Amino acid sequence: MNICNFNGLTGRVVTPDDPFYHELRQVYNRAVNKFPLAIVFCQNEADVSNAVLWSRSHHVSLRIRSGGHNYEGYSTGNDILDIDLSELSQIVIDEASGLFTAQGGATNKQVYATISSLGYPFPGGTCPTVGVSGYALGGGWGLSCRYLGLGCDNLIRLRLVNFEGNILTASDDENQDLFWALRGGGGGNFGVVTSMTFRLPPKIDKVTLIDIRYSNADQEKQSLFIQTWQDWLANADVRVTMVSRIFNSLEEGLGIIARGIFYGPPEIALGIIKPLLGLGGVRYNLKYLTFLEAVTIIGEFYPPFESFQSASRFVLHDFNECESNRLAELIASRPSGSVYAALSFYALGGKVSETAPEATAFYYRDAHYITWLNTVFESCKCENSNWIKERFCYLKSITEGSYVNFPYGSLPCYLNEYYGNNVCRLKEVKQNYDPYDVFSFPQGILKISPFN
Repeated sequence: MNICNFNGLTGRVVTPDDPFYHELRQVYNRAVNKFPLAIVFCQNEADVSNAVLWSRSHHVSLRIRSGGHNYEGYSTGNDILDIDLSELSQIVIDEASGLFTAQGGATNKQVYATISSLGYPFPGGTCPTVGVSGYALGGGWGLSCRYLGLGCDNLIRLRLVNFEGNILTASDDENQDLFWALRGGGGGNFGVVTSMTFRLPPKIDKVTLIDIRYSNADQEKQSLFIQTWQDWLANADVRVTMVSRIFNSLEEGLGIIARGIFYGPPEIALGIIKPLLGLGGVRYNLKYLTFLEAVTIIGEFYPPFESFQSASRFVLHDFNECESNRLAELIASRPSGSVYAALSFYALGGKVSETAPEATAFYYRDAHYITWLNTVFESCKCENSNWIKERFCYLKSITEGSYVNFPYGSLPCYLNEYYGNNVCRLKEVKQNYDPYDVFSFPQGILKISPFN
């Protein structure tokens, strides 16, 4: 490990000789097993600026962490400076202007608790501890996106510390090219986002929380569900956004589950989801709740910690019967050490598709949904990684592109897969705003070089 003098860093600096450092590793780094040189908990923008300048002057690479939820562990690393924004989490609401501003370390849970207590929904993510900045910078899929748009579609303005330690504002009026890139170009590529200003959606009294389950659903029924899901989604009411999943669980065996939010009452929701209830043996529950109650219940499904491997793809065409059978077959058996394997489907369309693919850096606006293959394991990490890799070949052959917020480290040609036809423009923005690659990590955006 490098030996450094940490003079110049401000904020709360935690190094390996601090017992708290090892407590943090138990929380943040159990799955990725990385050892940062130091972690600086920034209290304000000056701390962030000092951290960037310190990393450059000491030739130490940096990483940025808000919620610390990068699936491939790119928000930390060995012998790097971790800029942790978790203590920059203030949220300010301006109801008169219809806006709210969240600092760069605010989480989904904190945003929901603050604005939804006043009756406002928000197109945030489903996991409560995910940082809103990383969520929105990668596009921002959530259970309101078909009705309210992606998280990035509701961004009005961002503040960012650049490679020189200076504060930049990005909006439709300032640094427009940077603002374009920050809406879907992924976190950690262009600087450290210290605050985000979002549009407040119209207030809502209650929403319907939808829960659909099929127990003991064999492979044939899972395949049929995929066909039913895609047919249903093609004409589904934009007020409903759902995620569905076919799974193979150690505890439950093969099954199907679907959850979502409908911006309306249960009696209307029931008519909308009726096609998803006709496979036989269904159990469903519709609860009419405040938005805050609904997202809180959804958040409770997430465990505090689990080890998993995963890969994501965008689905741009309907699967035929043979393809659906092959997809169901992907999870028919679990790898050694796995307690849960699943193929999930995250609905798109609606408001998401109303924005052109080139209007923001989030390219796959025309996709029907995101699919996500994952295995949760207690042992045999290598076998679970190989299980994903083997199945990814087929998944890739019938889909296009991958979601940067569900990254896959073994993805070939990752820039094209994550950003489609927006890659060249993103490289230009990188060249302009981070010419020395200060903000770099595996699968980061590369600046333009003479060879590309």
